[in-house]
Order: sequence, then C-alpha cells, then structure tokens
Amino acid sequence: MWAEEKTALVTGATSGFGAAVARRIHAGGGRVVALGRRRERLDALTAEFRGERIATLAVDLRDMDGIAAALDKRPAAFEHIDIVFNNAGLALGLAGAHDANLQDWRDMIATNVSGLVAVTHAILPAMVARGRGDIVNMSSVAASYPYPGSNVYGATKAFVRQFSLNLRADLLGTGLRVTSIEPGMCETEFSLVRFGGNTGAADKVYAGMIPLNAEDIASSVEFVLRQPPHVNINSLELMSTQQAFGGFAVSRDG
Repeated sequence: MWAEEKTALVTGATSGFGAAVARRIHAGGGRVVALGRRRERLDALTAEFRGERIATLAVDLRDMDGIAAALDKRPAAFEHIDIVFNNAGLALGLAGAHDANLQDWRDMIATNVSGLVAVTHAILPAMVARGRGDIVNMSSVAASYPYPGSNVYGATKAFVRQFSLNLRADLLGTGLRVTSIEPGMCETEFSLVRFGGNTGAADKVYAGMIPLNAEDIASSVEFVLRQPPHVNINSLELMSTQQAFGGFAVSRDG
C-alpha cells in the first residue's frame, strides 16, 4: 500500500479535508497522528479505525504552549513523522475590513498562521535529520485572488502559500518536499463556521453549483504524496468547473 510504513501528522483531523486525508492515508497503510480540538470526534475517528495505526491529540492550534505539549505526548510508535498535513484553519465572517470583528481577525491569524508555524517548527528538525518527508500545507485560491470580505482570511492564506515556497528554498538539498494546496469553493463545514453556524447562509454559498468536496482534496493530497522522490509539486491550485475569475471592480460614484 502506498502509505505503508509512513506516519502522518494531520491537523484539523476532526472534519473536512483533515478527516478525509486521515482516512486516505490510513487506508493506504499509514499511521495517523490526528490532531484536533474536538475530543469526541477524535474518539469517533479512533473507533472508525478500530484503534489501529492511530494516535489522537486534542489541542486548539491557538494554544502555542499546548501544541508543543500535545506533540510531546504522542506514543513512541508515532515518533517519526513522515508527512505533515497542515490543514487546520478557518474563515470567520465576511464583513468588510471596516466592519469586521477584531477577535475574528485574531483567531484566524492564530489558527491559520501561528498554529501552522508552531506545528511545522516542532516537527521539521527531526524530518531534516532523517533526510526525507513531506509537508503539505492547506492554502486557498484566496491567497492569490482577493474578494470582498476575505481581508484577513485571504492574507493568512497568502502567508501559507509564501511560507511554503520559502520552506522549499530553505530545505533544498535535505530531501524534504513542500506543497501548497490551493482550492477554490469546497463544501465542508467551512462556510458553516464562517457564518457562525447559520446553515441557511452556508447553503447559499453553494446553491446552484457543484463545488469541490473533501474527497477531491484528499485525492489531490494523495497525488502529491505519490510522486517519486525527485518530484516536488510546489503548489496545486484547483477549482470547481463552475467557478472562475471575475473582472476588476470599479467604483463609479464620482
């Protein structure tokens, strides 16, 4: 099996892309360290995997000290990490910058940027010492294409994309690979979180079109990881066929 003898650390493993990638790696014969905030969902994933080749860590990525403490507690059998899937992240609100909630901004930066950096920093030295491994970071098309209300969310994903590219520069010659995955509209819990649990508002985002889904992203991650060692996919951007780019916005109020 393609992931046999490999151990993957998956953040945000309790839903969406994280859960789908964790399942795919496990099905491919790999071991999974599933990190997430919701203990009950981590327990459900453990039960789904029948307790085999899985370790779970309950931690909020906004808790910098908690990240290091949680990673230190992983079982010895999961010590050597071969794959890091930095997936945990969120968008909060869709208000313009002048109306946005400052705490929402802080939470997005803490999770999407600071948490991702902390996880990477904790795992990277050992990967470099072993001379192999994959770091796959979840960015977004919002990293490259602005849209109203994306303000800080888009900025955090631009950081993820640029951080990934700079890791590539730093890790040249180490044997490690780094990829930024940059999807467009995907129907997971993303919009439900963005709109504070408002199902109606979340459903409107995908009304009348077929968006990407978690399995599409998991398939893309598997594609990246299956490449031969001499191939690094720097970034992978994908969208629904029914999503494309708009023209420039122009204000004509005089």
